[in-house]
Amino acid sequence: MPIYTQLPGDLNEVDVVVVGGGTTGCTVSARLAEADPNLRILVIEQGMNNHNMPEVVHPALFPSNILTDSKNALFWKGNKSDKLADREPIVPSGGILGGGSSINWMVYTRAQRDDLDSWKTPGWSANDLYPFLKKFETYHGQGEKEHHGQDGPIHVSSGTFRAKAAENDFIEAAAKMGYNELKDLQNLDTNNGTERWLRYVSPDGKRQDAAHRYLHPKLESGDYPNLHVLVQNQVVKVLFNEEKRAVGVEYQANPKFETASQSTRCTVRASKMVVLSSGANATPLILERSGVGDPEYVKRTGADLVENLPGVGNDYQDHHLTLYAYRTSLSQRETINSFADGRFNIQEMIKKNDELLGWNSMDASGKFRPTEAEVEALGPDFKEAWDRDFKNAPNRPLMIIAMYLSFFGDHSTLPGDAEYVSMANWTAYPYSRGHIHATGPELTDPIDFDVGYLKDVNGVDVKKHIWAYKTQREMFRHMGIFRGELASSHPKFPEGSKAAVIEKADGPVPDDTKRIEYTAEDDKAIEQHVRETVSTTWHSLGTAKMAPRDQKGVVDATLSVYGLTGLKIADLSIVPENVGANTNNTAFFVGEKAADIFIKELGLHGAGLTNGSTNGVTNGLANGVQKVFNQITSALT
Repeated sequence: MPIYTQLPGDLNEVDVVVVGGGTTGCTVSARLAEADPNLRILVIEQGMNNHNMPEVVHPALFPSNILTDSKNALFWKGNKSDKLADREPIVPSGGILGGGSSINWMVYTRAQRDDLDSWKTPGWSANDLYPFLKKFETYHGQGEKEHHGQDGPIHVSSGTFRAKAAENDFIEAAAKMGYNELKDLQNLDTNNGTERWLRYVSPDGKRQDAAHRYLHPKLESGDYPNLHVLVQNQVVKVLFNEEKRAVGVEYQANPKFETASQSTRCTVRASKMVVLSSGANATPLILERSGVGDPEYVKRTGADLVENLPGVGNDYQDHHLTLYAYRTSLSQRETINSFADGRFNIQEMIKKNDELLGWNSMDASGKFRPTEAEVEALGPDFKEAWDRDFKNAPNRPLMIIAMYLSFFGDHSTLPGDAEYVSMANWTAYPYSRGHIHATGPELTDPIDFDVGYLKDVNGVDVKKHIWAYKTQREMFRHMGIFRGELASSHPKFPEGSKAAVIEKADGPVPDDTKRIEYTAEDDKAIEQHVRETVSTTWHSLGTAKMAPRDQKGVVDATLSVYGLTGLKIADLSIVPENVGANTNNTAFFVGEKAADIFIKELGLHGAGLTNGSTNGVTNGLANGVQKVFNQITSALT
């Protein structure tokens, strides 16, 4: 298997260098290799090889990947913000082959039609992208086949387990509040309802990450000798010639791994193309160290200015997440808490192939919009924003609300008398924007990272959370599994408030119970709690966006960086406007669309959607025929 931690001495030039082995990087490199196995491709990934790692392949173990000592994640430290109660937020991202798809929560959600059309880029409308949305997936859900892929590398299914009692509770409680269950919330057009969520997990319970589904099969087959992967190495910058053409990259061993030599920098040449797929956080930093960006930030790195592109590193976006914990009547095997707190013997469960291993603890969720009365109650600034951006766009959710049958926090602080689970709220389209910039030439130099959460002028983003808190709390209190609220995860309401937390309950509140009344002081308590706890969804995007150059765009519709040749960007940094969905789906289709563009530009014989199989079987046959042909040709010569 050609996966290296140090490149062989004779591998100093390839046709294409892909910088980053995350979701899009794996997708692009695999599709390019399919199109032409003779194309020399090198993927450079700063993290380790993920092949068959238990915490990667078994979905229920996903929380272990973001522990503070994890080598599978990167932890990006944000600037202190007075909007976040003077906190310095941390944003994790994938730090391993497969990127976020190797360590994320595996939630299958798609963008809305309006989201993709809002990009206003030729070739990137919802109708243009639908074939790529279907290309990568093999869908096992109840949605209409016309909307989903049937033979792609990524399986979308229920996995091996669902906690049906809790799932039904969520669906039924939401319906009582007017949010009905929908057959398929992921067809780009349905909205304002709930769904029994599917996940990027195969029917036999294995995570469907981009490395295991796109790269590893090709590397193991022996049919792609020109596809190479270098792990545990970091790209410092892109190299350009006098004509401003990208001709290679400079990289170094990642010092967090014991085999690294921290002082040695190496170069590898790219004769045809360099593709940046390092993610919305790392890609703009590489650009600035390469001399591409706003001159002010490029100067900090000590690089000579190659191209003045003020958009680099700006317009950072991330969905804003808040989590609330509840006491339940669930049993130990109806949550994944015991994987985290040591009550399960994980090795024994792996040996027995326990069905819980194939579960991510999230069975039900929804895309939600407020009623007109609720909009009015949130004040004139909120109503103005709603009327402008949502009222006449029913395709757009305000918030995503999900139930995780797991507790994300220090388990030692929990009372030991029940299973605690989480309700998650996050903003579909935050108004707030941030930035990320380099401050020096070294990868170890601090970053200037403003996450931008809750910075919008009129405070509409925080009002979204106030509404969502009240909505999800009302829902959970009416679920059959409700047995109380974990006070430390809820707002500190004033003494005597009718909104006071119920720490223990014998069961759900009766259906005829009047909804909780919140005062202005209660709303302030919710806002304060949101500012103290709001966090990342790992959905960083927009820092090298696809937009006109005079609108601070960095790439055009072909993903070419303005003013340069031979340099492409293919990751979530190119997304110009947010999507009402978990962004792993977006990363996959960006990878598929990017590969299609690059294949055509390179003139490869496998160009486009119509000339390449997505099921692996036809590819295998084609590769076998090619091998026989090569053997015959060799014998004749």
